[in-house]
Amino acid sequence: MGFLTVLKKMKQKEKEMRILLLGLDNAGKTTILKRFNGEPINTISPTLGFNIKTLEHNGFKLNMWDVGGQKSLRSYWRNYFECTDGLIWVVDSADKRRLEDCKAELNTLLKEERLAGATLLVFANKQDLPGALGLDELRSVLELDDIKTHHWRIISCSAVTGENLLAGMDWVVSDIAARIFTLD
Repeated sequence: MGFLTVLKKMKQKEKEMRILLLGLDNAGKTTILKRFNGEPINTISPTLGFNIKTLEHNGFKLNMWDVGGQKSLRSYWRNYFECTDGLIWVVDSADKRRLEDCKAELNTLLKEERLAGATLLVFANKQDLPGALGLDELRSVLELDDIKTHHWRIISCSAVTGENLLAGMDWVVSDIAARIFTLD
């Protein structure tokens, strides 16, 4: 029995997933995590390190890692890649001047060997703000259709209103489950 088979069996018993929330600073990662967990979102300051939350969702235990996105912290992202099942890339859809930066950082992540095969959910956040780019525009600017290395989906959301957060999490969890667990 190969190492991967053993790993699959171990994970299957635990029904556990490791999900990384990344994106540029001020994209809304912490707000999404708190909102999803039913915590108040009125006092959120920039994440200087990381937050970890363990949540139950659809019968799975999700270990959610929310890592700060300031430029000075991005070089530390690689410390969190090990055993990542899903990557949620959070985009501030209203911050047009940083979309190139956003694309470059995402492309760097997708080349990471330790993230190979991880399910990718792009949360187009802040859709409630005036001037926010729609899904088609974002998909084009971020060149998402060029991604062939990961299962991916882009979903519009608003961390503040909670719109589509559940739909996004449902998709990411079911995509990971289909890949990792043999569901009886």
